[in-house]
Amino acid sequence: MQRSLRVVPIFCLGVLQTAGAQENPSLSSAKSAYAALDYEAAIASGQSALSQRLSAGELIEAYELLGFAYGALDSTRRAVEAFSNLIFLAPDREPDVQLVSPRITSLYASALGQVLVIRKVRVDSASFIAGEGRVPVRFDLSRPATAVTRVVGNDLDVQIDSAPVAGQGGVLWSPVREDGTPIPPGQYQLIIEANARRDQYSAQVLVEVRHGTVDTLPHLTSVPGYTPQEEWETPGRDWKPLGMAVLYTAIASGASLALENTGLGSPSRKEIGAVSFAVLVTGFVMSLKKPDPRPIPSGILYNQLLREELERRNDEIARQNELRRRQVLLTVVPVDGGGP
Repeated sequence: MQRSLRVVPIFCLGVLQTAGAQENPSLSSAKSAYAALDYEAAIASGQSALSQRLSAGELIEAYELLGFAYGALDSTRRAVEAFSNLIFLAPDREPDVQLVSPRITSLYASALGQVLVIRKVRVDSASFIAGEGRVPVRFDLSRPATAVTRVVGNDLDVQIDSAPVAGQGGVLWSPVREDGTPIPPGQYQLIIEANARRDQYSAQVLVEVRHGTVDTLPHLTSVPGYTPQEEWETPGRDWKPLGMAVLYTAIASGASLALENTGLGSPSRKEIGAVSFAVLVTGFVMSLKKPDPRPIPSGILYNQLLREELERRNDEIARQNELRRRQVLLTVVPVDGGGP
């Protein structure tokens, strides 16, 4: 039996040596005896400490030490009694299964099943628009019971939920009044009461509710996913004038040569060359001239529809922003100091 419990003193030293120089002498002696594996002496000193005035932390340590010591001596009933008192004082304090023997964890579990306590009460930080979100409140019950959850503070005392719970329980809290308006900023107590016949237990967690403004939406400068199209296009260079000039020049030159061969009167070759050159230069200059832009009907129509859609969306954003300016951003955060 001692072999299976050898890790217990190591665990206890790790969790019990937390008091300062003013620690109760009897409790200090109990710790020393336990560390030396003198469990009977540890129990005697621990019981002596309980008869004296102890702080809340010392009382928790004393019952925890007694539970381990009684467990080491196979005193099941007394170990369970000590662990039961420990659980009432500190529901979330439990042996580390990696450091203690299975017997100790079994004794602790047995004690936990015989008492009614609320454990592991937790509230997550949350931020949302009033009326559009809720705060999750979670907890565990050691035994099946009816759990009633209330919120108290700032002249407010409202029951949030009442339901039978076995094991893990939870409730979603919307921090608004019955008319939908947000509750005032400040600190509130979320109180959970467990009732199982004659057994009752309550735990609480302190939270702070803060008010803030809701961010407005920026207006759009373009419709996401759509790109405006070109409304005008510049055609490519038109070489037709130069081609026509070349054609006309060739025709004129051919006609001149034909007249010359028939002996009929015809202009001189110099005159024909000068005219042909002028025509070619004119055609070339006209071909080099940059064409005037021309409208694209499909692009114009597409952009008009895009502008109308952008205007419609910005009107919708303006209406949403008007509503957002009247809304309240609620932020709920747990505050240290709440507990059983």
